[in-house]
Amino acid sequence: MAVILQVALDFVDLHRAVKVAQEAIEGGADWLEIGTPLIKSEGMNAIRHFRKLFPAVTLVADMKTMDAGRTEVEMAAKAGANIAVVMGHAPDSTIRECIEAGRNYGIKICVDFMNDSKIDEHITNIEKWGADYIAVHTAIDDQMHGETPFNMLQRIGSKVKIPIAVAGGINSENVLDTVNAGASVVIVGGYITKSKNAKVAAESIKNAIRENRRICTTLFKRVTPEEVRDALMKLSTANISDGSHRAEGITGLYPIYTNMKLLGNAVTVRTYPGDWAKPVEAIDIAKEGDIIVIDAGGTGPAVWGELATHSALQKKIRGVVIHGAMRDVAEIRKLNFPAFTKMVMPMAGEPKGFGEINVPIRISGIQINPGDWIIGDDDGLMVLPQSEADIMVNYGMDCLEKENRIREEIISEKSSLGKVIDVLKWEKR
Repeated sequence: MAVILQVALDFVDLHRAVKVAQEAIEGGADWLEIGTPLIKSEGMNAIRHFRKLFPAVTLVADMKTMDAGRTEVEMAAKAGANIAVVMGHAPDSTIRECIEAGRNYGIKICVDFMNDSKIDEHITNIEKWGADYIAVHTAIDDQMHGETPFNMLQRIGSKVKIPIAVAGGINSENVLDTVNAGASVVIVGGYITKSKNAKVAAESIKNAIRENRRICTTLFKRVTPEEVRDALMKLSTANISDGSHRAEGITGLYPIYTNMKLLGNAVTVRTYPGDWAKPVEAIDIAKEGDIIVIDAGGTGPAVWGELATHSALQKKIRGVVIHGAMRDVAEIRKLNFPAFTKMVMPMAGEPKGFGEINVPIRISGIQINPGDWIIGDDDGLMVLPQSEADIMVNYGMDCLEKENRIREEIISEKSSLGKVIDVLKWEKR
C-alpha cells in the first residue's frame, strides 16, 4: 500500500483544527486524526463536525481508550469515525472488546503502543485478535527529552503483517526513516499543525516520501544538548518562560541598550560590593562564548567598566550580567557588548581580591551554577540549568512554533488573539 499521511489535529478549539485540516487536505494529506485534546474539549461533536465537512476523508478518532472498549468504539463509529484508537497497555479484555465492537459497528481499530515496553510480547496477539493497525508512538513529553519512535519501529517492523503507523516528532527531514523502517502510515502533528501554512507543510511531507529525499527544516524538530546554542538563538526569554510553566527569570537587572541578545554559558563570580578583582580574573578564565555572571551584592561601587569590556571582547566573551553596578555604559554601548546590570554609577571600587569564581550563586532567588545557560533580551534574563537545557529549549521551541501559527491566523483572518484562541471559552469558571 502507498504510504498514508495522517495529520494529528491536537487542538482544543474546533475552528482552528478545521482550518488546519482544510489546508492539510489541500496539501495532499490522506487521513485526518481527531486528536485526543480535541475530543476531550469538544466531545463526539468534533467527529460529527469533521464528517460533515470532509465526507470522503478517513477520520481517525484518537480515543486513547483504556477501558469500556465497546462503548467508546460505538461512540466513535456512530459519530462518523473510520478508525478508533485503543491503547496497547489497556487490559487485553479491553483491546479485544474494541476489536469485536469494531467488527460490529464497521470501524477499524488501531492499537497504539505509546512508549509501551511490552510491545514485543503483545504485537503477535494483537494481530491474531484481528486489529487493523498497530501504532508505534513516542509521547510528546518524551519527545522533549529526546526520545523517538524509530528504534521501536525498526525492531517490530518485520514481526507483523498488519500495517504499522508511527507517530512522534516526524518532519520532512526524518519521515524517510519511518518509511524505510516499514511504516505504512506516518502520523504528523506539529510539523503541519504549527506551520504557518499547513498546505505547504503537508506537501513537503508528501514530496519527501514520493521523491525519497530529506527536506531540511529549521523548526519542528527536537534539539540535542549539542544543538542548544543554535536553538536558543531562535528563542526569546518569553518562549523559555512559557515553555517552563511560566517560570520566573532573574528580576531587577536591566539591559544597558535595547534589541540585545545575550547568550552563553555562565562563568559565575561572587565578590564584595565594589571589589572588581575577581570579575577581571574571570575574564581570563572564561572561554569563547561564555557569559560572566557577577553577584556583587546588588549594590555599588561599580565592578565593571570599559576596560573590562575590551578585555572580554578579546576573549570573545558574549556578555556580562551584574548583580551590582557598572560604569562607562556609553562606551560599552558603542562596543555592542551585551550587558545587564542592576545599577549604573561613575564610582568604581578597589580590587581587593575577595570572593570566588565558578561557584554557585543566587540572584533574585534564582540559582546559577557554572556552565548554566544564560539568555537575555529586552524582556529580561532566564537561566537554563545545563542538565535541563535541551528539554527547556524543546518546550520553548514548541511555544514559538505555536505562536507563529496563531500570529498567521490573526493576520490572515484579520482577527484578534481573543477570537483565534477563543479566550472567553477558556476563562476559568
